Amino acid sequence: MSWIYLVIAGVFEVAWAVGLKSTEGFTKLVPSLLVGGAMIASMGLLGLAVRQLPIGTAYAVWTGIGTLGAAIFGMLVLGEPAGALRLGCIGLIAAGIVGLKLLHT
Repeated sequence: MSWIYLVIAGVFEVAWAVGLKSTEGFTKLVPSLLVGGAMIASMGLLGLAVRQLPIGTAYAVWTGIGTLGAAIFGMLVLGEPAGALRLGCIGLIAAGIVGLKLLHT
């Protein structure tokens, strides 16, 4: 169950990271509340996950999911560059996440 909490926490991290810009420095109420809620959910689920997972593994996977999600969102939705080198680096992050999961059985 800890891995499920961790993956969902990572999804919430993506949500708050990509929503952060819409808050305009936390000057817009509704986007700020949504981002704040996503932050709370993300941290709360991470807290549940680390009950049974090592903190180093959980934190690396959590931030990795957030990094991958934000980068992919940026490329697909915001038109950020998707060059081969960038995609290769993103692939290395994904490989690291998979590796950490495989090492922690």
